[in-house]
Amino acid sequence: MHEHANHAPGGPSGGRRRVAERRGLLKTLALTSAIFVAEVVGGYISNSLALLADAGHMLTDVLALVLAYVALRLATRPATPHKTYGWYRLEILAALINGVTLVVISLFIFWEAFERLMDPPEVATGTMLVVATVGLVANGLGLYFLSGHGGSLNLRGAFLHVLGDLLSSVAVIVGGLLMWSTGNYIIDPLLSALIGVVIVASAYRLLRESVDVLLEGTPAGIDLAAVEAALETVDGVEGVHDLHVWSLTSGVNALSCHVEVKFEALPGADALLDRVRSLLREGFDISHTTIQIETESYKKRGLVYWKLPDSEKPQ
Repeated sequence: MHEHANHAPGGPSGGRRRVAERRGLLKTLALTSAIFVAEVVGGYISNSLALLADAGHMLTDVLALVLAYVALRLATRPATPHKTYGWYRLEILAALINGVTLVVISLFIFWEAFERLMDPPEVATGTMLVVATVGLVANGLGLYFLSGHGGSLNLRGAFLHVLGDLLSSVAVIVGGLLMWSTGNYIIDPLLSALIGVVIVASAYRLLRESVDVLLEGTPAGIDLAAVEAALETVDGVEGVHDLHVWSLTSGVNALSCHVEVKFEALPGADALLDRVRSLLREGFDISHTTIQIETESYKKRGLVYWKLPDSEKPQ
């Protein structure tokens, strides 16, 4: 006997959240694309390698935002007989790709910084500062549009890309001011390297959490031993085994387990399941549950069955 409670991840509120996330992504994508064009033009006019390099960074972010938006759209598709969980994992794949992209961007920044340390280029700081300031304001708006990502790894990946853009704009402005006042162009590569370190640190966390979800690890913030102990306190439950907790996607946790009960408790199995599901939903934010109920004698018969030689197993 088992109970399979399969709720739409996030429910109605989750659907509204995803609609809001898509709108935020579209607004940020439009801003980022505009900044990319502005930096290409500004970099060409000012002969600023820093702006042109940052434009390349922005192009990568435009592609990352497109990927995040497509993944978010596909994630809202309903489940099918071939994809019984739907397309929710696409969000995690997009987050993983974004994390890898962040690392590649950082390596590019480090390489460019090294080359400029050897031979710092002269820059028309006036044009550079104007374009960088416009980029800073636009990236600030982009962060605002994505600030309510609600724990989604996919949206967090997009958020980190835009945050990296904002830090790049700050570095370009600070570097431009210092270069304008001192004439020392070595400041630009030093600030770029610092930005690269910040991006790597953010990418590491994103990659780690994405891989944990794909490997169906226990979600962060959930203590498996605490879940088992809580289940065993439910009236009528004698024991719990084969307990598994994992994430379908960010913020959508699932659980499966075998719950042992006494034979005389079986007539009240529906009420017991209600108590178990209520505990998991309210105590651990787990709404997608698959629970198999079995008596202690059933478990013992199963253990004896598998210990018997083939010739002695019941037919």
